[in-house]
Amino acid sequence: MANPNFVDYVKINCRSGKGGAGSAHLRREKFVPKGGPDGGDGGRGGHVIMKGNSQLWTLLHLKYTRHIKAGSGQAGGRQTSTGASGEDKVIEVPLGTVAKAADSEEILCEITEDGETKVLLEGGKGGLGNVHFKSATNQTPRSAQPGEQGQEAWIVMELKLLADVGLVGFPNAGKSTLLSVVSAAKPEIAEYPFTTLRPNLGIVSYRDHRSFVMADIPGIIENAHRGKGLGLRFLRHIERNAVLLFMVPADANDIGEEYKILLNELKQYNPELLDKPRVLAVTKSDLLDEELTGMIRKGLPDIPHVFISSVAQKGLNKMKDMIWKNITGD
Repeated sequence: MANPNFVDYVKINCRSGKGGAGSAHLRREKFVPKGGPDGGDGGRGGHVIMKGNSQLWTLLHLKYTRHIKAGSGQAGGRQTSTGASGEDKVIEVPLGTVAKAADSEEILCEITEDGETKVLLEGGKGGLGNVHFKSATNQTPRSAQPGEQGQEAWIVMELKLLADVGLVGFPNAGKSTLLSVVSAAKPEIAEYPFTTLRPNLGIVSYRDHRSFVMADIPGIIENAHRGKGLGLRFLRHIERNAVLLFMVPADANDIGEEYKILLNELKQYNPELLDKPRVLAVTKSDLLDEELTGMIRKGLPDIPHVFISSVAQKGLNKMKDMIWKNITGD
């Protein structure tokens, strides 16, 4: 995934099609001068539809699309013929995309499977032709229904990455370095905060030709749940991860305290995130000797933990084993 091309938020004006008008046609043939009503119904307006596409990883293709409009239904015809339906507009999106009403933030739908479709806005119904209004007291109705108007709304689309493992940590905790070592992903790496401005995905090889997907997401800072720093842009991606790998460097002032701050940010954003399996990785552990490692271990929170070094490739296999166990339950 190329960082400059990663877009995880777009706002689009969508309009479904208007329904076609019903026909008020009266049957007129050579030997049937007063044949009565035979006007057909109008066709429905086109829907605006979201469709999952597993080949897409970003909303970039929608970034400069401001308006999406479905086609209108055709009018009904003679001999009770129904008008053609308006053309549906299909918006292809990557898996993990959520559509919200821009004005109310109400979640309209979400796409998680390839080929899955959800109707965002329904097209207007076609009007009834005059054949439906014939009665004993009105044998030749000369009017029909107009088609219903389509719907129009501003829609916000947010991409929440679908990954097996999400990396949770402060800036410069070593998340990008880890991803670059255990997968073929090439995230930008540097010794300053917020090097990672957009999520990166990598496929991590495991034993017996198995693999899992790891997401390196911009680092948290305190009060991220209030939008500080990269804030909510980061936190929404965590919602889709099956396992959370907390990463705290060995040279942190207080590893346990940093973990608590990270955990609190997730709790404040969405308490359900605390139900996900968690693993703590103490990074940059090549700086530690056995005595320091033992001292640090005594102060760690009561969750599965592992000491790793991406540069020295220390503890990475043990980390993968712990992650795999949490993903599969094996």
